[in-house]
Amino acid sequence: MCRNITVLRGLEPAATDQEIFAAAQQYVRKVGGLTGLSSTTKPAFDKAVAAVAAATTTLLAELPDRRVPPSTEPPLRRLAATD
Repeated sequence: MCRNITVLRGLEPAATDQEIFAAAQQYVRKVGGLTGLSSTTKPAFDKAVAAVAAATTTLLAELPDRRVPPSTEPPLRRLAATD
């Protein structure tokens, strides 16, 4: 699953908060081995997703621009293009 997380750096327009959040959810699900959420796992999951999304936002803001844009679009953009 994680190898399928789309590169967000260098997108035009820049990655949205929604795209960053979706990538964070995917990462936390994989690392935590979570296929579903229960009342006991949801608080930890939500906290971890918020932390990963914040770290990702900081990372993307601080990295230099890419010379070449990523070769794939995030899934949310692909879905929006088919609507």
